[in-house]
Amino acid sequence: MNLEKICSVIVSVYNEEDSLEQFYQHCSQSCEKLQELGYGYEIVFVNDGSQDKSAILLEDFAERDREHVRVLSFSRNFGHEAAMTAGLDHAKGDFLVFMDADLQHPPELISEMLKKSEEGYQVVSMVRTKNPSAGLVKNVTSALFYWILNHVSPVHFEENASDFFGISKKVQEVLKKHYREKVRYLRGFVQSVGFPKTSIRYEAAARQAGQSHYSLSKLWQFSKNTLFTFSNLPLQLGIFAAICSGGLGTVLLIYTLLTRKGAPSGYATIVVVLCFMFAVLFFVIGIIGEYIAILFEELKDRPLYILSDSKNIEEDSES
Repeated sequence: MNLEKICSVIVSVYNEEDSLEQFYQHCSQSCEKLQELGYGYEIVFVNDGSQDKSAILLEDFAERDREHVRVLSFSRNFGHEAAMTAGLDHAKGDFLVFMDADLQHPPELISEMLKKSEEGYQVVSMVRTKNPSAGLVKNVTSALFYWILNHVSPVHFEENASDFFGISKKVQEVLKKHYREKVRYLRGFVQSVGFPKTSIRYEAAARQAGQSHYSLSKLWQFSKNTLFTFSNLPLQLGIFAAICSGGLGTVLLIYTLLTRKGAPSGYATIVVVLCFMFAVLFFVIGIIGEYIAILFEELKDRPLYILSDSKNIEEDSES
C-alpha cells in the first residue's frame, strides 16, 4: 500500500524508563492502524537529558524499527518546551501530533485527530474532561490561571487543554519560521497563529509510573512567563496604581479643605500609608523587572537546544 501522507508523533522524554517500553508498544500499535486512513507514521522521541535508562531504551527502539522511529538526544536538560520545539523542527510529517510518554495521553486518539485534520482543521486541541493525577489544589490553581490569562491576553486559551495536540504542516512551517522566542509556550503559540481550530475531549489516564517532573516552583515560573509573554497588561498596572493613588490623595485633600480638619494625626497612620505606597511601587518595579528579564533572555540569542546525538535523522546539531 502506497502511503503518501505521514503522521509525525513527537514525544518528549525525561526520565521515563518505567513507562517507556509500554508507551512505545501502545503508540506503535495505534500508529499501525493509521494505514486505514491512508497515513504512514514516524515517532520522533526527544530525549531531554534523561538521567535514567531512557536513552538506552530509545536507542533500542531506533535499532528495532529504523523505518518509523527517530531519536533526538539533548546535550543536557533544556526543558519540555525545548523538547517539543526540537521535534517540531525535525518532523517530516504532513500532520504532527505532540504527546507525553507517561501514557496519560491515549495514542489511540491519534486517528481521531487525523480525521479532524481531513475535515480541514489545522489545529486539533485535546481537552481533558478528567485528570486522575491532579488534586484539588492543582485543579483550582489551573482554573484560576486560565481565567486570569484569558482576561489579560488577546489570545483565547481553552481551559484544560493539554500538551496533547496536533497541527498541520502549514502551522509547523509558520512556527518554525516566526516563533523562535527563548521564553516559550508552544501550546500558546499554536493558539495564536490562527487557522481553523477544533478540539476533542478525552479522559486522561492515570500516570502509569513515576511522578510529574513539574514541581511547584517550575509551575509558578512557567505560569509567570506565560502571562508576561502573552500580555502587556501587567505593564499598565503602574498607570492604574498612579491614578488610584492620585485620586485618593485628591479626595483626602478636598475632604480636608471642606471640613477644615487637619491631616490625620499619628505616627502609625503615616507608616501605614508609606508602607502601602512603597508596596505598590515595588510591585510595579518587580513587574517591569520580569519583562526586562524576558528581553534579556531574547537578546542573549542562545540556542533553544543542543543535540548531542540523533538516530535515523540527518540534521544540524543545534537550533
